[in-house]
Amino acid sequence: QLQLAESGGGLVQPGGSLRLSCTASQRSIIYYNIGWFRQAPGKEREGVSYSSENISSGGTTDYAASVKGRFTVSRDVANNTVYLQMNNLKPEDTAFYYCAADTFNSGLNSRDYYYWGHGTQVTVSS
Repeated sequence: QLQLAESGGGLVQPGGSLRLSCTASQRSIIYYNIGWFRQAPGKEREGVSYSSENISSGGTTDYAASVKGRFTVSRDVANNTVYLQMNNLKPEDTAFYYCAADTFNSGLNSRDYYYWGHGTQVTVSS
């Protein structure tokens, strides 16, 4: 059973950067599509980015319009970790961030993912 654990959240000023990590255990991430999602208080969970399992061989990545050009997803297969580099953070990026994985599905719809981490809080405030 795949297990996911997020880390790297925290408090950052507007314009700052954070790198979130999603570390998998029990199975290798090479078999999974990985999505990043976020949920702010009182709002629906929204997709931030995803990467398909074959990213290292030309697979697919995509981003929500609200983060495109600021966020970058990458994979470190040796450490079984997927990263979300977040630059030029804005107050509206404040949310609880989750990573999720699925063998078959990908994309920015949270209902397509089976495995979920417990999340990490990102707060962007001066």
